Amino acid sequence: MFVFFSFGLFSLVAQSNEITVSGTVIESGTNMPVEFATILIADSSTKKAKAGATTNENGKFNLTTTASNFYIEISFIGFTTQTITDFIIENNGIDLGTVTLSENTAELDEVVVQAEKSQTVFKLDKRVFNVGTDLSSTGASTLEILNNVPSVNVNIEGQISLRGSTGVQILINGKPSVLASEESNALGSITADMLEKIEVITNPSAKYDASGTSGIINIVLKKSEKKGLNGSVTLNTGIPNNHSIGLSLNRRTEKFNLFSQIGYGRRTFPRESETASLDKSTGTTLTTIGDSDKNEKFFNIILGTDYHINDLNVITLSGHYAFEDETEHAFQNYDFTDDTQMLTDAWNRNELTTATNPKWEYELQYKKDFKGTKDHNLLFSALGTSFGKDKISNFTNTTTVGTIENSLQEAHTEFVQNEYTFKLDYTHPFAKKYKLEVGAQYVIDDVNNDYEVRDFENNVWQTNTDYSNVFDYNQGVLGLYTTFAFEEEKWGVKGGLRIEDTNLKTILANTNEKNNQKYTNLFPSFHTSYKLTDDVSLQAGYSKRIFRPRLWSLNPFVSFRDNFNLSTGNPNLNPEFTDSFEITSIFKFNGGSLNLGVYHRATEDVIEHITTFEDNVTISKPSNIGTNNATGIELNAKYTPISWLTFTTDFNYNTFKRKGLFESNNFDFSGNRWSSKLTGKIKLPADFTVEATGGYRSKYKNVQSEVTDNLFMNIGVRKKMMKGRLNASLSVRDVFASRNRESITDQVNFYKTSFSQRGRFITLGLSFGFGKGEAMEFSGQKRF
Repeated sequence: MFVFFSFGLFSLVAQSNEITVSGTVIESGTNMPVEFATILIADSSTKKAKAGATTNENGKFNLTTTASNFYIEISFIGFTTQTITDFIIENNGIDLGTVTLSENTAELDEVVVQAEKSQTVFKLDKRVFNVGTDLSSTGASTLEILNNVPSVNVNIEGQISLRGSTGVQILINGKPSVLASEESNALGSITADMLEKIEVITNPSAKYDASGTSGIINIVLKKSEKKGLNGSVTLNTGIPNNHSIGLSLNRRTEKFNLFSQIGYGRRTFPRESETASLDKSTGTTLTTIGDSDKNEKFFNIILGTDYHINDLNVITLSGHYAFEDETEHAFQNYDFTDDTQMLTDAWNRNELTTATNPKWEYELQYKKDFKGTKDHNLLFSALGTSFGKDKISNFTNTTTVGTIENSLQEAHTEFVQNEYTFKLDYTHPFAKKYKLEVGAQYVIDDVNNDYEVRDFENNVWQTNTDYSNVFDYNQGVLGLYTTFAFEEEKWGVKGGLRIEDTNLKTILANTNEKNNQKYTNLFPSFHTSYKLTDDVSLQAGYSKRIFRPRLWSLNPFVSFRDNFNLSTGNPNLNPEFTDSFEITSIFKFNGGSLNLGVYHRATEDVIEHITTFEDNVTISKPSNIGTNNATGIELNAKYTPISWLTFTTDFNYNTFKRKGLFESNNFDFSGNRWSSKLTGKIKLPADFTVEATGGYRSKYKNVQSEVTDNLFMNIGVRKKMMKGRLNASLSVRDVFASRNRESITDQVNFYKTSFSQRGRFITLGLSFGFGKGEAMEFSGQKRF
């Protein structure tokens, strides 16, 4: 009884000596609450902590202490610490009221300098490439940045492939967009300083769009939500003619977050090409040598706002406008020789092309978070995109040898594409280990392409009906999905099912040729992971994918730029279907990590371009040619042997077996291809960083041709100044001008070689960050 009495008396005395300290912490200038600020009560003599707490989401705090001689310290990263020694105790309480913290610029800059992200992060079903650590991308376009992403390749024509396959679905912020389509040539209008990260999803779950037999590349744009007024300015200049300026601004208040990005520039893209076609039946050869300079002025702007209705509900409204004004001069020289290699005919073809390309994107998004459970939310978005092209090309054919008559031609394109995406996603975690996802998506794609070619005959422009028509394309895809996941500390599993209904209609208006397709398909997916140790993990996945023929593959118009090297679409194409399997292991070790995986893809109704040859004219047309089975191995590694030196590498090898029959021709063959990339980054004194990337892509076969190998190198240098507020970067892409494309086609009746290259690009970039905005590591350039 005595012990309990003594303890109770002691507790009463202690309680009577308790002092409650309370208040609210806000940010100077914006008066926004500072969440997670640290409140410390320390002994005035020993400076030792006696009690502590952090502020809540409203900036409020409340804590108690029994100390008698103390001071109060309030701090948060990036702000000047407040030390309070003068306070009044009333009724065992101290009310500090509102405490204002001011930004500590020096401290904030130190955090920015040191908190550099890892370049590539591996997750269960995707890899995330954090834009901003790759120095050689200074002044680069989005497509050029993709060339530095593991497993991704963009050839000189701008065609994207993943693990050697071109069946890739490109998303922007997780949704289909005209701005990411090949038809709009628009990825270049998304400047590099607008990118947050690039996600590579080789085996997507059922939550994602089923398009893309080789996987999905998701381009995530930046949207700052830092409090107050923040931003950055970027400036680029380079050789060949490459000049641009960009501005990023963000203003965050308690209810609104306003964000914008603006870019303007002009640049030139040179190109050299050479082809030679031998007619084996006659021995005649046609050689073409050409060069061109494409000059562009471009402008793009993103404007948007988040309205925080309350802590659980947010509405976002955003718009993106891009405009390009193009002028291109091209010159081609044709030499025609007989079977004795004697020149019989020669002529020049001069081209002047002008085009305007307006692009629009607008989105309304609503997100609702639910109380009690993290990641329990409902997300709805309505996205509209539009792309237009008004293009006029004038051709002058001048004979220099032989009797071919001089001629004039022109081509006019009026192209309009509208795409609308409606998406609803619901995520519900429960019981800590389980997660349910359900959702729906409807995508409408509507295109009108009016194409007319005219010949100047008898002093009158006459329409060439063989090359002129109006092509209408309309596709609607409805998708429904559900996934269910279980995850504990060492083991996780996720399964899902997606159903997609496709309705496609095309028509050639002038000739009333119609093609309608309607099909419904199921797309299951399965992923699992197991953590053997803290440093060793295993992952496995399966998904079924579809590759729907894209617009230009269906469009039967014949290209008219080169009369002897033509290409056309095929409105009767069927979609490809792929079963994709993958097993990956992840190893972490002192100073680095290693990702090693094997994969297998089985594809039906493979789409290939078949080239036919007649009278020295080659025509390329896509067709469904049999099946393809590809098995490969992939390795990604990062190693930092010492603090100032880092190596990253990417290696991919696959072997494939083709089976196909087309118009009584057997297209069975097998082959392999591999690619490798090595990057070294060195941090030097005085805040200098140097980075060099070398890459190699082996030769490989396709249905009719062999594409030669390719070796290239990029170099970048960066200097940080003003504690990271100002960055200066120099990049040299394709240092030795060796990144080209060369193919050889050897068939029964003809032999053809083709070569093209872009050359070296040198760019100097400057970036300055203000407010809490960080200086960009590089800034933007448009694609080819």
